Amino acid sequence: MEDVITDLPPPSRFFLDDLNNFAPPPTTLPSPFLVFSTPKPNKPLCPSLLIFALSSPSLNFLHHLPSKVLIGTLVLPEIPFSGISLEPSLTDKSCNIYSINNAGKMIIIVSVQYAVAAERTHAVAKMLIGKHIIPERVLILDSLQSRNFRGKLPPDETFALKLETSMERKLPEDDPEESQLLKSVGYFPSGSVVDGLAAALLSRCEMEKLKGTLSVSWPESGGSVTSLVRSLLLKDVLPGLELSIKSDDEDKYMRSGVLDLDIYT
Repeated sequence: MEDVITDLPPPSRFFLDDLNNFAPPPTTLPSPFLVFSTPKPNKPLCPSLLIFALSSPSLNFLHHLPSKVLIGTLVLPEIPFSGISLEPSLTDKSCNIYSINNAGKMIIIVSVQYAVAAERTHAVAKMLIGKHIIPERVLILDSLQSRNFRGKLPPDETFALKLETSMERKLPEDDPEESQLLKSVGYFPSGSVVDGLAAALLSRCEMEKLKGTLSVSWPESGGSVTSLVRSLLLKDVLPGLELSIKSDDEDKYMRSGVLDLDIYT
């Protein structure tokens, strides 16, 4: 009598290649692409600084810059256009690109208001850095995720940490003309990691040999961290820049800083 537990199973009637014939081919998503508000520039844009806003506090702050001009948007084909308002809104799932002038220098801001799948992050980073936009320096603003931090994050403390590319670290700290960004922010501790689009953007900066800084703030939202990000940007990145925030908007902006997006879940 056969032992169904110890006896070897009968050989398959199909070879592995035959089995693969029944599996549907993997679908390939179209590549992300840029759409410019004005006729496409004949040459890449070369701003002095390229800022990526990924976190709720940074999106809130940069949304209220009065002098920014919408120059384009990044389109991910898998992100639907339904529900997007005519005017830029913090509740839209969009990735708008703005230009501002600060002290006679062009700065480009990319507001990423939707979640980018892990397998798409490098394609997005390649589209935004080195192809159509070649910046002198890059600043990435994201939130610290508790799952990526080695140790316990205090719920009642507010702070920011940073990572830098090798080109950024080589800059002297005492040179006012060419010094590091966010000099007052400490470095990200060893053993902790950063993932997602922020990591892909910083990796792209390293590959392109660009001066790049990634700053992550904690907690993910709230009035205290919003004030911290705002202070750091006005002090070290955009000195002398004026904001235009209505009183009602400022109260909401300083109290919560929370966006109704799935990017932070």
